Amino acid sequence: MESKFQIKPEERKSWISLMAIWAGAVICIPALMIGGLLGMSFNLPSALLCIVIGYGIVSVYKCFMGMQGCDTGLPTVSMAAGAMGTNGSKYIISSLLAIACIGWFGIQAAVCGAAFSMMMGEMTGVNIPVWISSIGWGTVMLLTAAYGYNALKFLNYITLPVLIALMAYCMFAVFTRFDAANIISGFQPPAPMPLISGISFVIATFALGGVISGDYTRYAKNRREVVISSVLGLLPAGIIVIMIGAIMTVVTGEFDISVVLSELGLPAFGLIALILAAWSTNVTNAFSGGIAVSDLFGKGEKQRAFMTIIAGGIGTLLAAFGLMNYFVDFLSILTALIPPVAGVTMAHYWVVGRGRPDKFTADTSVKVIGITAFAAGAIAAYFTGFNILTGDRFVFFVSPVNGIIVSGLIYVILHKALKK
Repeated sequence: MESKFQIKPEERKSWISLMAIWAGAVICIPALMIGGLLGMSFNLPSALLCIVIGYGIVSVYKCFMGMQGCDTGLPTVSMAAGAMGTNGSKYIISSLLAIACIGWFGIQAAVCGAAFSMMMGEMTGVNIPVWISSIGWGTVMLLTAAYGYNALKFLNYITLPVLIALMAYCMFAVFTRFDAANIISGFQPPAPMPLISGISFVIATFALGGVISGDYTRYAKNRREVVISSVLGLLPAGIIVIMIGAIMTVVTGEFDISVVLSELGLPAFGLIALILAAWSTNVTNAFSGGIAVSDLFGKGEKQRAFMTIIAGGIGTLLAAFGLMNYFVDFLSILTALIPPVAGVTMAHYWVVGRGRPDKFTADTSVKVIGITAFAAGAIAAYFTGFNILTGDRFVFFVSPVNGIIVSGLIYVILHKALKK
């Protein structure tokens, strides 16, 4: 299948660069926050179990989506066209991914801007308006993403060693300045939650990342390197950052590494950690958002940089004007509904097409069976995540995984029925 986004053989990159991008994406403030939530809801061995199972599940579908991207040289929006048709994918999937990526870009820019203004005020006495900080850092992030894969690669080569060193020092300081060992050994969670809920929260931190895996793995050289980079990029970094959030919350009452470093008398280091964590994560939102917007407007890879600037610019303005405060709940629902995209995409390629790139085709029609299967998976994910009558959490297994399984099964059943 020819596509405006298809990567040529000479554009393929090393698996190390891909691993760095995944590790940089997973080290973020939301992951530390989930660690804090797990730390107050489980003992540490149980929290670790939630992380391993949660990121293990994400790694599985992330690898299959990634290998398909590597085989075809296509991003997620183009791969979804196989099951839904190019027009179905363009107007449904590209819209969903564009809104989700732009929205989460804006949220990260807003969080970074607010924290930057606060910490600069504490360190220097200079009060920078939050909207200015949000626009400034949002602009830096979107311009980095506009330069493409190579910019993301070099950014993470620089930021990862610094972030790892800062996290290591933070843990060292916590264990030397607090009675951490005794606090942890005697800790009883004040608000225990079911194990499934903990796993669901972990999956939520990278559910979107698993779906858009192909946006990056289309640059990989082969399936083996996709699996190696996906697993090594997600699991070690993800386990470490969430466990740090859990430990810091139990010991200090704070999940945010930048706040803890500030309280330890190192506000400058805390500021560096905050900016690098937000920067290395948010460039992936802008990059994938740019691809989705490009596809939505019928553009290709050559226009991706410009579309990335547009996508990131919209997210930055949303952050600057405080609209993200009203957007978070909507985005949470939207992000929960995106994993079924992976279900129909994988079913079309791995089951119907038997994992053969030469069998992967897409036409301009809107394929009803693909859209029907996606809708069924989205409904399953939504209803097993929330009780719409009471608004309470209604957990049945893991809602994003439910969406993937249901959408994939429905697609295969409808495809076989249509053939007969």
